[in-house]
Amino acid sequence: MIRHIVFFTVSEANLANARSRLLRLGEIPDAKLFEVGINLKRDLYANDVDLVVYAEFETVADLDAYKAHPLYGEITAAVRPLRDTRVAADFDSVSAAQF
Repeated sequence: MIRHIVFFTVSEANLANARSRLLRLGEIPDAKLFEVGINLKRDLYANDVDLVVYAEFETVADLDAYKAHPLYGEITAAVRPLRDTRVAADFDSVSAAQF
């Protein structure tokens, strides 16, 4: 299972707009699971992140197809000027039984 997680910092003025645009990424059919959430900011040490995109894919090819979809390019271009920072991670989750 490939997990795709993206963290954004966004001004309060742009938060709702950025979130509504990012939610449209869920229309891309390659993701097995797709979510966009507003950070609850409950961490004791750092609460810099405002929005989180989380998606799961069966394979790296599915992730690549998601990122190659025309809607992905359209939405990321629209969100880019609304956000301050973006940090992403894609990883292959491994269960403890596989160690």
